[in-house]
Amino acid sequence: MTFSTLDLSTDSSDSALEIGGQPASAPLRNADHVASHMVGYFETCLAPSRALRGEHSRGEITELARGCLGLVAEMFDRRAVPDGEQLGAMRESASQWAREGVPLRTILRAYHEGVRIAFGLVTAHAKADDVNEVLIATDLVFELLEAVTAAVSEAYVDEQHSVAREHQTAAQTLASALLSGRGTSALARQTGIPIAGSYQVIALAIPEHPDERDAQVDTNVAARRTLRRLQSGLASVFASRALSLLSTKGGTLLIPLGADTETTVGGATLGLLTEAAEVPLTATVVTSDTDRIPESADQAHELLNLVQIGSRPPGLYQMADLAVEYQLTRGGPATRRIATILGPLDAHPELFETMRAYLGNDMNRRLTARQLYVHPNTVDYRLRRITQLTSLDLATSAGISQAAIALLARDLDRSVVRPR
Repeated sequence: MTFSTLDLSTDSSDSALEIGGQPASAPLRNADHVASHMVGYFETCLAPSRALRGEHSRGEITELARGCLGLVAEMFDRRAVPDGEQLGAMRESASQWAREGVPLRTILRAYHEGVRIAFGLVTAHAKADDVNEVLIATDLVFELLEAVTAAVSEAYVDEQHSVAREHQTAAQTLASALLSGRGTSALARQTGIPIAGSYQVIALAIPEHPDERDAQVDTNVAARRTLRRLQSGLASVFASRALSLLSTKGGTLLIPLGADTETTVGGATLGLLTEAAEVPLTATVVTSDTDRIPESADQAHELLNLVQIGSRPPGLYQMADLAVEYQLTRGGPATRRIATILGPLDAHPELFETMRAYLGNDMNRRLTARQLYVHPNTVDYRLRRITQLTSLDLATSAGISQAAIALLARDLDRSVVRPR
């Protein structure tokens, strides 16, 4: 970070602003003395955050102070606010501090206080007949603060975006490597992201946002907005520790586990991400050693398929929640036999519809009838027909259990979900 040093010892021109019978810039000519005063203020008043004091040397703060003095002095001599080129040094320093993590509010306060101190020195000896000049000086200072705030903020945000893109690229590179079984210490050094000994492997489904169904909104734009909101939520919830490979439809998350891990994916965490994305998310989680991430990712996505096939509500699911469904996908003669139990109902779609509704409504006949817009007696008749055709008695707990498993096995078989 370098500021161009202005020569404050030269006489000002006839157009220079005068206050107290001398050029307004005169109190600022002893740059070293004034800068020392300003540095003392910065270290005393801005030190609580330790952002400047702990990460920047006294020499750098002195340079910041001299830069502020130079801008104010030249502004009063020229009666003009510095242009964008003259604010270049401030932009450079803001970019540097953004990369080093100094808060923007600390940077802006430092510059604002520097300008305020300089203005106080300039107006300290003002006389009664200097009112107009002081007013002009005040207007110039306000314009300068506006220009400095805009320049510094823009440079800071641009650099933060650049850092975020670099981190996102590095995180995606590492995630791709881990998911393909290529995680190495060399790659960790290259990306600057440490590799944990184990991870939560998350398969995530992102549903459509209501905006995507609005004919007046570009579907792709709405979907990308949802993804950006989710990515922002991930960065906030996991302090940028999460590795992700996501599209607008979903993807895979890797959450590192370890002694220093503060946040993992649970129901509450998924709720925060759902709130950030503004859509109800569905996820499945498998805990995995790092060297088994590829197999665990396959398993997590298989579980997610089972959730979607079973039309389960949004939320977080683990293997324990899907053990029956998962086992049925392992194949074998028993599974195939279960899937064929309901074969006799193929010619009777209304019986399938009734059985699904009956099981989905916890065997409530009246609720099933209202849902299907039929009389309860019709539901009873259809349930008897199901028993006649399949030998599954839906009036008994055993028959209900067998019917639910058979229906699930049939759905899974027709969805061609197979072990990966």
